[in-house]
Amino acid sequence: MAKELYKLPPLKYGYADLAPYISEEQLRIHHDKHHQAYVTNANSLLEMMDKARKEGTDFDYKSAAKGLSFNLGGHVLHDYFWWEMTPESNASKEPVGELADVIKEDFGNFERFKKEFTQTATSVEGSGWVALTYCNDTKRLGLMQIEKHNVNLIPDYPVLMVLDMWEHAYYIDYKNEKAKFVDAFWNIVNWEEIDKYFKKIQNMGME
Repeated sequence: MAKELYKLPPLKYGYADLAPYISEEQLRIHHDKHHQAYVTNANSLLEMMDKARKEGTDFDYKSAAKGLSFNLGGHVLHDYFWWEMTPESNASKEPVGELADVIKEDFGNFERFKKEFTQTATSVEGSGWVALTYCNDTKRLGLMQIEKHNVNLIPDYPVLMVLDMWEHAYYIDYKNEKAKFVDAFWNIVNWEEIDKYFKKIQNMGME
């Protein structure tokens, strides 16, 4: 039986629907070109390894493992990024539900959370991400600064929300002013969906 390969996830909104915060041109290139490249590269590596195993030949194991980690990391993080956003007309300006309560408990208030998330995002060195995470052992939210797509990850800390801080995520719209991109992001966060996912993560920790 042929194994499944990774697929580029469709967006749940139109390419122009996140404007003016993310332009149609920016979103098309980011989703259709950059994310697609990670999917294509990950699938190429899987196909190469499948072929080598079938034929009984060797390949560069170190390079393959590194490449798969990088490209799959890019695929997974982008998948989070797309679903956690929504057109401004559907977005609430602040967290909702249980997530709102835990943010208040752990950070003091939403403004403090925004400040820490923003500073973590804008201080990413080179290319990377900022992620809101949750530890089911300590029941605490945390912020994770991910270099590239796969460096500085904390094992077993589920990701709740991410922001892509690679230049390809914002350069068309904001040039080198990445702080403006972060400020714009707060207008299109789908807090209701993130809260639903937060509840799911908590339930998984109870199993």
